[in-house]
Amino acid sequence: MSDAAPRLREIEAFPVDQDGERYLALRDPTGYTAAVVMLPLGLLHVLRLFDGEHDVGQIQGALERDGAPVRREHIEALVAALDEHGFLASSGFAARRQAMDAAFLAAASRPACHAGGAYPDDPVRLRATMDGFFAPPAGPGAREAFRGGGIHGLVAPHIDFHRGGPAYAWAYRDLAERGEADLFVVFGTCHAGMPDPFALTGKDYDTPLGPARVDREFVHALAARARQDCFGSELAHRHEHSIEFQAVFLQYLYEGRREITIVPVLTSFVHEALARGAHPEDDSRVPAFLDALGDTVAASRRRVAFIAGADLAHVGPRFGDPSPVSPAELATIDREDRQMLATVEAGDAAAFFESARRDGDRRRICGLSPIYTLLRALGGARGTLRRYGQWPDPQGVVSFASMVF
Repeated sequence: MSDAAPRLREIEAFPVDQDGERYLALRDPTGYTAAVVMLPLGLLHVLRLFDGEHDVGQIQGALERDGAPVRREHIEALVAALDEHGFLASSGFAARRQAMDAAFLAAASRPACHAGGAYPDDPVRLRATMDGFFAPPAGPGAREAFRGGGIHGLVAPHIDFHRGGPAYAWAYRDLAERGEADLFVVFGTCHAGMPDPFALTGKDYDTPLGPARVDREFVHALAARARQDCFGSELAHRHEHSIEFQAVFLQYLYEGRREITIVPVLTSFVHEALARGAHPEDDSRVPAFLDALGDTVAASRRRVAFIAGADLAHVGPRFGDPSPVSPAELATIDREDRQMLATVEAGDAAAFFESARRDGDRRRICGLSPIYTLLRALGGARGTLRRYGQWPDPQGVVSFASMVF
């Protein structure tokens, strides 16, 4: 494609109602642009021609033939605005991406890129915010004194803290009171997808409460055993929030209490298996990595716990469904989610995958890969559901759960 034939990048597009008007919102899940562009919904018939096959003149001609003419200068202005914000696959975007990727790879640590937006960047305000997550009735109550007893794994949400903060607390309170681990292997969803099933990084995860230190010796030992390129998709860590939010919570939990390290693992393979009509472990890289993880844990002689940063259903027009989510549909989502979560409580990775395969992942469970990885890493250990919740926006409900093993 040349810049003369505009092509939209792979971005999110969803309807938004504002001030009685309906708009099309464009957002970049990979974070190469922070802008969210709001366009009149009537421009959808123009954007469908931004496919890299039509230049501006051809777009104008096609619109005229369809009986929906648009002046050339208006099309050019739309192209210029979208390119300026980084929504077109153009030479300008390629330069932007190259510069941002190079800066990330050269950095000594992974910046807290969602601080100041998804959560406070001021340490005092952040601690106060997270203290509030434990407050009843939404939260589980204040943490009690550490008594040990072993927590080997968690499923925690990765929804924004302001929507699901108390649900995090329901998982992390058990960890604070009973967890004995000092190394946490954190599995996160890669929302933008990636060509590799797993992506490691050796970069510490910065947080406003200090860096979540990465156990680089463990990371490199795991990569060597896994017999695949575990750093080929490292750039996916740059903007992804699913691990960042767990790193923030771990720093909050253990600040001033004891030294911990993390192993950040982004995952993206279960949805790909569903699309192929295959089993996740038909990709030989998946069992090779899981076996390597078990061997590396055993060789490390560390006290290790596993965390899956995973949300559940994504339903409604925001995610491509034709109509708003009704109360009856919320109840259906609740029932189907809980049926799926029963397989997670049972520690049964195969049954968990089958629950998604059976209905074609109708609810768009975005935590499939990290939860599957967690269940395999725990080797069949049983879990306990601590909290189930929904953020019930009719335009886009998201559900989530907190579970301890």
